[in-house]
Amino acid sequence: MTAVVVEIDDSPIPGPPRWLHIVSGVIWLIVALVLLSLDSTSAQVLGYLVGFVLIFAGVDEFMLTMLAEGWRWVHASLGVLFMIGGVMALFEPLQTFGYLAILIGWYLIIKGSLDLGRAIGLRSLLPLWGVTLAVGIAEIALGIWALGYPGRSAWLLLVWAGVGALLRAIGDFVTAFTRGA
Repeated sequence: MTAVVVEIDDSPIPGPPRWLHIVSGVIWLIVALVLLSLDSTSAQVLGYLVGFVLIFAGVDEFMLTMLAEGWRWVHASLGVLFMIGGVMALFEPLQTFGYLAILIGWYLIIKGSLDLGRAIGLRSLLPLWGVTLAVGIAEIALGIWALGYPGRSAWLLLVWAGVGALLRAIGDFVTAFTRGA
């Protein structure tokens, strides 16, 4: 009779290389800083800007669909939603605020829920799982706040989009620095 030896793989989560998460985090950080430093006096320019940000977010989600090991349908669905929202914002920049507040609110709630589940489910593999947990909770809270006030001013939309981009940057940096090289 021979003994069967089972080895448990304690290696970090497989996925895209670290540099890709760092580049994505830097881009999202720049987007967040630009959005949070804008003046909200030109609603049409703001509508176009948010449209381009959403299209960029859609492209980013499609890239994650190709790189993700699992749950590709979530990234693909978010990519489609972002692209639709971005195109709608480009065609109707003055009507952007109500649509985008709802879209951003739902995105933040869904993304926050996934981050929350990831942090709890992978806490033994993620050294900074508490940061991912906090980002998930913040995204959910911000999403609920955005859904509660869909018809607010351009300034609030800038804050929602800017903070959402900032949370995405933080999430990418946490992912980059908790993975192996």
